Amino acid sequence: MPHYIKVSQTASTNTYLSRLAATLPGGTVIYTPSQTAGRGQKGNSWESEDGKNLTFSHLLKRPPVKARDQFYLSEAAALAVVEALTAEAGDGFTVKWPNDVYWQDKKVCGMLLENSLDGSDIATCIVGIGINVNQERFLSDAPNPVSLVNITGHEHDLMALLKRVCSRIEELVDSLGDDNARKDLHERYMEALYRNDGQQHPYEDAAGNRFMASVAGIAPDGTLTLLHEDGTTHSYLFKEVKHIINDTVL
Repeated sequence: MPHYIKVSQTASTNTYLSRLAATLPGGTVIYTPSQTAGRGQKGNSWESEDGKNLTFSHLLKRPPVKARDQFYLSEAAALAVVEALTAEAGDGFTVKWPNDVYWQDKKVCGMLLENSLDGSDIATCIVGIGINVNQERFLSDAPNPVSLVNITGHEHDLMALLKRVCSRIEELVDSLGDDNARKDLHERYMEALYRNDGQQHPYEDAAGNRFMASVAGIAPDGTLTLLHEDGTTHSYLFKEVKHIINDTVL
């Protein structure tokens, strides 16, 4: 079961937890009402109004997957958030590869997983998550944020939602020692994947080239394979390709 530790303010819950990870048990969750320098994928920042949202990091120790299959942890965390938000606010939530959570075409959750390895094993995985919950207005230049209060019109219980997400993360990660459970998890991740509808959608690669493609698959290491409109397939690592939504690259 998760163990929760509240910190009144910190720059980054991932950084805070990483400093203490060796002394804390697996399942420890560090959360704060005031995160001043939240981090996202590849150095992106995360805006969060004090006391309005969930900003937390969840420590996993010796999860039952090898380093080469670490993307299962990302899938588990993303699905846990999707399930919790769906229970809280209804349908419309999807996972934008690799692990952002969207409501329709807007971003409601971002996450950053940081692993430390022991040979071919994962010694620790810190799952950092930010969920927009009760913040009504966003002041940064982020192009498409949305919160649960924007979606539902009413505020939500932060602690109840935190516990729902973290309990589900533990359940899904614990199941990963079973091959059938891994297969089921991946299938559900693909079903929840943003724009995985068999249709061609606009993308942009790291060189700035724009093209139309559909999702062909995702490997256990997280590599995304797209089927281009010319019939060729190409594989991409994180940040090597991005979605284009309303002519904005995301």
